[in-house]
Amino acid sequence: QLVESGGDLVQAGGSLRLSCAVSGITFRRSTMSWYRQAPGKQRELVATSTGSGTTNYADSVKGRFTISRDNAKNTVYLQMDSREPEDTAVYYCKADTLVRYYWGQGTQVTVSS
Repeated sequence: QLVESGGDLVQAGGSLRLSCAVSGITFRRSTMSWYRQAPGKQRELVATSTGSGTTNYADSVKGRFTISRDNAKNTVYLQMDSREPEDTAVYYCKADTLVRYYWGQGTQVTVSS
């Protein structure tokens, strides 16, 4: 089970942190990712964190967003800095265990200009 939290209506600029609490899988070995889906657009990959600690980011968020994980808490985070209106979307957490993958229910982030 994946449960996202932290979504909010916020102004451009500043910071916001999303959390995804995970249960029922071997978290430390899983690749954890954040995706987002804006209205009328396809879901897109935002950031990924592998079990070995490698991280990758979409070009649109590089230098502004940071993915991190706490294996002791089975939680993955997405720190969003310098928010832009274009970041408005539903943000989803995904866990990939190599056997199957799991999605959270999503959390809405709305950035006003």
